[in-house]
Amino acid sequence: MGIFNRHSSKSAGLEPGALVHIGERKTERTRITVIDFDQTNYEEREVQVAAECSTYAGKPTITWVNVDGLHDVDTIAKVGACFGAHHLVLEDIVDTNQRPKLDYEREKYLFIVLKMLQYDEAEDDVLVEQVSLLLSHNSVVSFQEQKLEGDVFDPLRKRLRIQEGRLRRAGADYLAYSLMDAVVDGYFAVLEHLGERVETLEEDLVQNVSPNTLHRLHSLKRQLLVLRKAIWPLREVISALQRGDSPLIAPETMIYLRDLHDHVIQVIDTLETLRDMASGMLDIYLSSVSNRLNEVMKVLTIIATIFIPLTFIVGIYGMNFQHMPELPWKWGYAMVWAVMLAVTITMLTYFRRRRWL
Repeated sequence: MGIFNRHSSKSAGLEPGALVHIGERKTERTRITVIDFDQTNYEEREVQVAAECSTYAGKPTITWVNVDGLHDVDTIAKVGACFGAHHLVLEDIVDTNQRPKLDYEREKYLFIVLKMLQYDEAEDDVLVEQVSLLLSHNSVVSFQEQKLEGDVFDPLRKRLRIQEGRLRRAGADYLAYSLMDAVVDGYFAVLEHLGERVETLEEDLVQNVSPNTLHRLHSLKRQLLVLRKAIWPLREVISALQRGDSPLIAPETMIYLRDLHDHVIQVIDTLETLRDMASGMLDIYLSSVSNRLNEVMKVLTIIATIFIPLTFIVGIYGMNFQHMPELPWKWGYAMVWAVMLAVTITMLTYFRRRRWL
């Protein structure tokens, strides 16, 4: 999971619209699956040749074309051509450093970019994947970087396989909304995992502060920053869809977009709360480290303070003068020890009464 764009230099100096894959190659091959349906009919298959998608472009049924893998730019270009996508749109699809945004050609299509998030418990990290949606009159084309087992689109596929439900009766705009809603629902699961990490870190900060705690806190803040970069622009995307008057979105779908906008606001509020808590935990960590240092310095100061009078006494009787009255005294050595012990006990008693110990 990265914060900064590291591969944008690949497209520097090229002609606008030149297709260059920017990002990490996450799958071996580009896979195209097609789901074509209406209220009574359903077809699901994998397309081997990208040009076959053109047979679904003008059908009266609803078609969902999903492309897994963005590194094969020729395949992406052929799929986009089947549905009339502009070459600048195709350029944005293969550039995985895009921020969530909305673009459209009023009568032809809506182009939406958003980020899919999944929590990897094995790596204790958040996986970020760019998803692009191309909404036409009777079709939705989704472009993913890879196909993960159990991704957020799997429940939609299961809902489409059964004949019941609004998804089979509604149009392509409702399908596009459902895809976005599935992505946003995935944010809640990620934030839930991060919330548990915040609670665990809070306990460690109070009970057992260590350098590893600072490393975990830094990792958490970094992940929250990536989430903020992925989620915040999506609010403007949904707002633009609500304000727009595109003929591709039916009026009855607007109420669902308003609900989706509310979910995004809720996600942003939760994210900002976690970021504030993480920032507060950094202050707590610094305070804890400072308090521990103060405790150590207090003990060392008390030890040094006790040894100051003892060093003074030993220093006096360590001088090499010939005539010192106590030197020939039989009990002089024992008396010096008794005085030093008395001074030590007196000082320790005083420090304890003052609650410095």
